[in-house]
Amino acid sequence: MDSANGSDWLKLAREVLDTEIEGLEAVREQLGSGFVRAVEAMAGCTGRVVVTGVGKSGLVGRKIAATLSSTGTPSFFLHPVEGAHGDMGMLREEDVILALSNSGGTDEVNSLIPALKSLGATVICMTGNTASAMAKLSDIAIEVRVPREACVIGLAPTTSTTAQLAVGDALAVCLMEHKSFSKDDFRKFHPGGTLGQRLATSVDQLMHTADLPVVGDGATLKQALEVLNAGGLGLVAIVDGGNVLLGVFTDGDVRREVCCGPFDLSQPVVDVMTVSPKRAGVGESSARVLDVMEQNEITVLPVVREDGVLAGMVHLHDLLGKGSLRFSGSGIGEHAG
Repeated sequence: MDSANGSDWLKLAREVLDTEIEGLEAVREQLGSGFVRAVEAMAGCTGRVVVTGVGKSGLVGRKIAATLSSTGTPSFFLHPVEGAHGDMGMLREEDVILALSNSGGTDEVNSLIPALKSLGATVICMTGNTASAMAKLSDIAIEVRVPREACVIGLAPTTSTTAQLAVGDALAVCLMEHKSFSKDDFRKFHPGGTLGQRLATSVDQLMHTADLPVVGDGATLKQALEVLNAGGLGLVAIVDGGNVLLGVFTDGDVRREVCCGPFDLSQPVVDVMTVSPKRAGVGESSARVLDVMEQNEITVLPVVREDGVLAGMVHLHDLLGKGSLRFSGSGIGEHAG
């Protein structure tokens, strides 16, 4: 491929993405009472959310079912043909059905809906045609109508399946919020996942212990700044003679001091440090520490023993598994006192 053709492929690829963005924007504006009713029905479901569809919509449906199950809403995928040949026996009246079809005219799904409703299950459809047979057969319809597909012939499911997938994600996130689904819950459902494994460990297994940016309580602001700059974590801890944590001084504190007036480098750092800062305890779960960081918009925390002695420091990226962390520059270690 020569460079000219390469430019053509990039131009076409960007046009595809632009078309799909256009589709998502259109679907975002369409969301209304149907979506709200669907969330309410799924939130009140005492059974399972059963997702069904064929072709590309079926593939999207499998992903939606997997996302729902992993985020606290029990779900599975039912192929409509298999459902018509005995697999409906897995369903119960307390289940909620989520049927997917862009056209709303998929015979395999539509022929199954009356039987699903006869069981007492609530049927929600996600379709690009709210005047379709599927929408009329269903109890609730979510409109997912895109202006056009992204393929050059305008026929292959591209923008429409992207929109289905995105609305499925929106349903899952709304249900997570309704159920107050937490990181601890996520860890329970993902015991084999990398993030789940990290959040299951105690914070002292992930914290930094060597070459910590620390100064004594007799240090000047200039000395603290030098350690802060060299430490690469965006925070310097101030300790007493027994290594007990007294306070912290961060990149954010530097900005505030500069903006507030004269910046005296000779003054004691204890005069400007954050006293009694947020901290993590040795043995505390990484999931709990991550919650504290997010709630307080903190990126780095000192870790202390029960007696207050500084044991280490942990950064948000350590918890999320983004590799060995050594930053240079400022703006990384904002710390809420």
